[in-house]
Amino acid sequence: MRVEHPSVCPLDCPDTCSLTVTVEDERIVSIRGSRANPYTAGVLCAKVPQAYPGFVHGDGRLKTPLMRTGAKGEGRFERISWSQALDIVHERFTAIIAAHGPQAILPLNYAGPHGMLAGGSMDLRFFHRLGASLLDRRPLCGGIRTEAWVGTFGPTPGIRPEQAEHSKLIVAWGSNVTWSNLHIVPIINKARRGGAKLVIVDTRRTKIAEQADLHIALRPGTDVVLAWAMAADLERQGGLDREFIARHVDGFEDYMALARRYSLADAARICGVDERLVREFAEWYRTMNPAVITVGNGLERNRNGGSGIRAVFALPALAGKFGVPGGGLINGAGFAFPKTPARLARPDFVPAGTRLINIIDVGRHLNDPTMSPPIKALFIYNHNPVVVHPEQNRLRRGLEREDLFVVGSDVVMTDSLAYADVVLPACSHFEHADLFAAYGTHWLQRADRVIPPQGEALPNTEIFRRLAARFGFDDPAFRASDAELMDDALDGADARLGGKRPSAIPLDSATPMTVGGEEAILFKNVFPKTASGKVELSSPYLEKKYGARLPSWRPVTSSYPLILISPASDQRITSTFGGLHVGEGPPPLEMHPDDARARNLRDGMRVRVWNDLGEVRLPLLVTDVIPRGVVCTLKGAWMATSDNGQTISALCPADHADISEGACYNDARVEVAAL
Repeated sequence: MRVEHPSVCPLDCPDTCSLTVTVEDERIVSIRGSRANPYTAGVLCAKVPQAYPGFVHGDGRLKTPLMRTGAKGEGRFERISWSQALDIVHERFTAIIAAHGPQAILPLNYAGPHGMLAGGSMDLRFFHRLGASLLDRRPLCGGIRTEAWVGTFGPTPGIRPEQAEHSKLIVAWGSNVTWSNLHIVPIINKARRGGAKLVIVDTRRTKIAEQADLHIALRPGTDVVLAWAMAADLERQGGLDREFIARHVDGFEDYMALARRYSLADAARICGVDERLVREFAEWYRTMNPAVITVGNGLERNRNGGSGIRAVFALPALAGKFGVPGGGLINGAGFAFPKTPARLARPDFVPAGTRLINIIDVGRHLNDPTMSPPIKALFIYNHNPVVVHPEQNRLRRGLEREDLFVVGSDVVMTDSLAYADVVLPACSHFEHADLFAAYGTHWLQRADRVIPPQGEALPNTEIFRRLAARFGFDDPAFRASDAELMDDALDGADARLGGKRPSAIPLDSATPMTVGGEEAILFKNVFPKTASGKVELSSPYLEKKYGARLPSWRPVTSSYPLILISPASDQRITSTFGGLHVGEGPPPLEMHPDDARARNLRDGMRVRVWNDLGEVRLPLLVTDVIPRGVVCTLKGAWMATSDNGQTISALCPADHADISEGACYNDARVEVAAL
């Protein structure tokens, strides 16, 4: 008998689609989009219906606890019971704490599922109570953009993406909306039918860029220069909203002193863009209203990432684009929800003085003999760091340490879990209940399980409940049910929930996050929550945290001539489904014909791509979708696609960006030659 159930997609994507899942004999047989979420409106990307049934029920699915029997990374394990697995973890963690203290243990987790429970509830309570080192996950992706937003506007939401319908100019800056934010495309198309213009600022000529009225294919890391030059041109052309600036902007003169150093001609030269395109973009932004910008994560992945995003965020404040439907910025959606993280994660359990470790630096710390206390244990979950982290080879050397005890928990056997001493089988999100507060829309959703846990798999919440009990943590917080955790995740008294407990919001509809029943519009019904109450172009918040009061620009110098970028793809927005595409081989390296000709390279041949950090071997695709001086390959491929044990992350530096100490993937510089 086939039964249909409502559900929600948990992938690391801003849209958070509602789903209809068809189940037969406790197996998922099909997935399609539902209209429970009006924004996603029954439309899904190709990844979800194609990949999820195989992900949940395929050969790689973990169904029992395992213990390593071979060498680290070899992937040889034997089955053990849950009781044995918990005993081993308890014994090893207890010995490490006795010898080195609890901070020698580090949770290594990220955004595998975006549910509020699976992603950071009972797990954080456990590690906080244990006294383990704290992990700052934000720098890996999205943290730079979030900190730039908070430093400029404070924790307040921008407009909903649906409001782009009212815009006359729509700018997607560093955001490949056809692959990672596709539900805004119909809204853009509707606006364009009403006369709106579309500008895409993206290094690669994506599908949406081909359809745009204007494509600015700038060099990675130069966004701040383009936005500065546009700000200076606004001033020269009389496009500044002086009244808005006087009332609502702080730091105007200090900011403009930086911007005035760049003309549009300077920006065109530095960014590698035709000056006529830059001038047209600047004129459109100055003269068209309402105008909206949606900023993606693409432009944050370099040393100037925070500065570039801050400079883009400054434009609507300088031009007075806020306060109207379809005007301003489609960003800050995560601040539309009444989250209560102190209740959910219980940071009050954290011992005073506990260190905070940047997720980008884990590979370096694992290989640092002077670190005190040393990292002696990792607990990897919701994450595949071997595929995702920069400086892949250094991270792998750390994971190979025999004195490092590694616990891994996941739905499937990943490249990272091959290094684990103990593997714990986790439920997919179809096998447990959760809440989903999107980071790109203003819709809250709840999902219940649609199939039973597969084999002996357990939800993250139950795994860490059992660990807490094994360690003797008897606080009531560790006995909370999933429903109670949901109620801890959000403020049930907030008017946005309509009087419903978070654990009782409907499964078959999404709950809109509004302001007094209206859609949020910055400078109409929501306002900056900075210390000054203004848009802070000169940010005391960012100065205190990162020494970055104002944006800056630091060019990359390297002996390697080509810039490597590694965006998401239509098959892998993250590495989650990488194991399902192993037979397809590695994604190709895209190179401009002029760069290929200069190296005597031909389309279809295999090439080696290398720098001082590693070497990757890929098929070559010669194409002008990528500009001269830049090469591109898509992220998320697993190790089985490699013939030398390295994937694209091996070439990316573990440097820190200007704010959030974020990842600098697009600062990778490489050379390419025939294999």
